[in-house]
Amino acid sequence: MSRIEKIIEMLAASEKDSFLQHALALEYIKIGNKEDALKLFIDLLGENPGYVGSYYHLGKLHESMGGVDKAIATYEQGMAEAKKSGDQHAYNELMGAKEELE
Repeated sequence: MSRIEKIIEMLAASEKDSFLQHALALEYIKIGNKEDALKLFIDLLGENPGYVGSYYHLGKLHESMGGVDKAIATYEQGMAEAKKSGDQHAYNELMGAKEELE
């Protein structure tokens, strides 16, 4: 059973698990399935906007798909969430990614 199959199986039991959704999106990126990864990240952050780690990966995914403006907006959203939660490390990482694009 592949990693993707295992994660999907676990998600069947815990559909809204942010960690599993994030992990599955990363696995989809590894195999080049950007569309499914994009949908997962958007759904995840729609349900759980405080899952700060996903903003970086969603931003990078937007970049890889040519969506620079979407990437910048994603980094900015992530920075706001990181600031709310006091996660300075994530804030700095997102700011660095955003500054690279500007």
